Amino acid sequence: MTQPTAWEHPEPLAVSSAPVPAYGTGSLADLLPTLAAGMGVPGMTSVIPELTPADRVCVFLVDGLGWEQLRAHPEDAPFLTSLLGSSCGGTGRPLTAGYPATTAASLASVGTGLPPGAHGLAGYTVRNPDTGELMNQLRWHPYTDPHAWQPYPTVFQLAEQAGVHAAQVSSPAFETTPLTRVALSGGTFLGRLSGEDRIDCAAEQLAAGDRSLVYTYYSELDGAGHRYGVDSDTWRGQLMTVDRLAQRLADQLPPRSVLYVTADHGMIDVPFDEQHRIDFDADWELRAGVALLGGEGRARHVYAVPGAEEDVLTCWREVLGEQFWVASREEAVAAGWFGPHIDDRVYARIGDVVAAARDDVLIIASEREPKESTMVGNHGSMTPAEQLVPLLEVRS
Repeated sequence: MTQPTAWEHPEPLAVSSAPVPAYGTGSLADLLPTLAAGMGVPGMTSVIPELTPADRVCVFLVDGLGWEQLRAHPEDAPFLTSLLGSSCGGTGRPLTAGYPATTAASLASVGTGLPPGAHGLAGYTVRNPDTGELMNQLRWHPYTDPHAWQPYPTVFQLAEQAGVHAAQVSSPAFETTPLTRVALSGGTFLGRLSGEDRIDCAAEQLAAGDRSLVYTYYSELDGAGHRYGVDSDTWRGQLMTVDRLAQRLADQLPPRSVLYVTADHGMIDVPFDEQHRIDFDADWELRAGVALLGGEGRARHVYAVPGAEEDVLTCWREVLGEQFWVASREEAVAAGWFGPHIDDRVYARIGDVVAAARDDVLIIASEREPKESTMVGNHGSMTPAEQLVPLLEVRS
């Protein structure tokens, strides 16, 4: 048997081998259009045929509640575990989040019913083509006009125009944020501090109309995963809380209602060593020719110095190609990573090079991103642990 010579390298991961999200058949972007179509909202199309229409619909989105993490902890979430067979209209299947599997992109997909290539929130941080600066789309910094950045109406706005009672129940801190404005506005926003108060208010809002579309959100599970990991005692404690809240809401459903429990992404823990955490700020090869590093550890947008695009792509493939799917912008777009269509205004927001992790690895930036570089739990890429999210169903 011939052994490889020292200068031979394994072939990099093929771009076509990345598991592209199920846009148009079973992604988060397909959820609200399907539900609104079932309520008779004009312009909405049912693309998840397994979902049976209801007059009153509540979506309870738990930040970070991945399908794989939920299935791995049945003792901590007995109620949610009992609903696994109800997922996606009784098929027992999960949805996919969309790429990147990160909160800003996913919440915009939920609220607008569009994939990232259309709504434009295509990463944790992306380059603003008008300024050349990195734009953090979760914190909306540096500030830019929200409705120029994401001009499409939300499903909540369209539902309200059609006479549906629309409401969002979340932390008061989110009421006036630009992300809420572009992704989840429409109808009434009701700020409630505690999870229990949010749940009770959501049930009240469901009953407030003959046709109601209500959204409520819980973020603390995601925070526990980032800080302590998805198998930590703190994360498990938060999962227990989520389980109780979901059952509390299910027990209060008014007649003709359906509750869907879903999430924006899953999460994976990454070990703290140089093999699993590759530091961009300490790696001259990865930095060569790079003007801006965007995205996040498992879903990077790499913006090259003009003229260096091909060199950066070649280098990143050589250094990372066994662990990351590394694509040019054109390849990622053609492969459908960001959805079937890319709006013109969004195209240049995508990196010249896009790197999505397959293995349990991160590209950290210890100097540029000190806080993000120390997180235990991470997400963003197209692996099942990050992409798959539940769509658990309870009907009254």
